[in-house]
Amino acid sequence: MPHLQIEINKSLTDDDRIQLAAEVKRLFARVMDTGTEHVATSIREYGTYSLDLGRVTDHGKGVALVNADLRQGRTLQQRRALAVGVIELLERLLRVPPEHVYVTFTEHKGEDFHLQERYLADWAKGEEPLV
Repeated sequence: MPHLQIEINKSLTDDDRIQLAAEVKRLFARVMDTGTEHVATSIREYGTYSLDLGRVTDHGKGVALVNADLRQGRTLQQRRALAVGVIELLERLLRVPPEHVYVTFTEHKGEDFHLQERYLADWAKGEEPLV
């Protein structure tokens, strides 16, 4: 069950949050060749100077730190496509400059992801983990 965490130094509307979460889940499903029902998102908002990335000089334009907790097995190409896709979404939806976004990945065994009814198996291409 991937957990996509987005920290941003902007105040968002509910519509922004809904659209961002939906588009990130769709992007994840497409890039990672899986469904969306098991994808979790967190959007955390902070004040202008509460987030920092060393190369950012104008925090007022936005800073976003993204961490994706996912199951082991994704390729570097998949992880890179997800990172670039999220950076592009943040620019398009929230006008965060691409150079103001930092994406990290944390990988876990499938058995580290638990829902009420079961834990997930290791990732497999084309899967529907809740079916």
